[in-house]
Amino acid sequence: MEKDRPDEPAQAKIVRERVEEEANRRVSLIGNEFAKGFDVIRDYPKSVTFFGSSRLSESHPYYKKAQEVAHRLSDDGFTVVTGGGPGIMEAANRGAFEAGGDSLGFNIELPFEQVINKYVTESLSFNYFFSRKVMLAFSAEAYIYFPGGFGTLDEFFEIVTLVQTQKIPRVPIILVGDEFWGALDDFIHNMLVNKYQTIGPGDEELYTMTEDIDEISKIVKNAPKRKE
Repeated sequence: MEKDRPDEPAQAKIVRERVEEEANRRVSLIGNEFAKGFDVIRDYPKSVTFFGSSRLSESHPYYKKAQEVAHRLSDDGFTVVTGGGPGIMEAANRGAFEAGGDSLGFNIELPFEQVINKYVTESLSFNYFFSRKVMLAFSAEAYIYFPGGFGTLDEFFEIVTLVQTQKIPRVPIILVGDEFWGALDDFIHNMLVNKYQTIGPGDEELYTMTEDIDEISKIVKNAPKRKE
């Protein structure tokens, strides 16, 4: 603990102490979130993390596709991990649940209510996005991205950057949705690789774009087991 400062005004001391108390509280909360998350995910040695929009309804084709992919991977022996919310997350959890497999949900506490979907067999809620992101990324054998918003794009670029910079081993990164991801794939090839050369040769091959469930299953089953 920091020593008293003799020349420090009383009001400044009060402010400093309150800041220190709040910082310590947050550090403790962050540490607890990481500890609980690691305890959960380590119980599931083979996992695949799904990302995608919370806004796609049960009737949407990609909801049904995510459900089918998760069912297949669950049959293949993989735990399905999602953010625990509605939309694509619910679809993936549902596919694993209906296959009789393990279906994890790492939910985020938001100012507006985000209810954990009913197909999760084990769940954990997080206060901080960054600690939740670590759990979603920790030791998965593959990452599967369905159409989504800013959060999905953020998760995609985070993982592909970690692979590009060799901060994590090469791992399957699968983009499902040719129409949705095709424009981004064109941008990466035409702008980042060819015109501006802001990524290196081969970086555009760090991910696979496919809608074929058999191909997805084959890629995931052939992925090396993560040891982190």
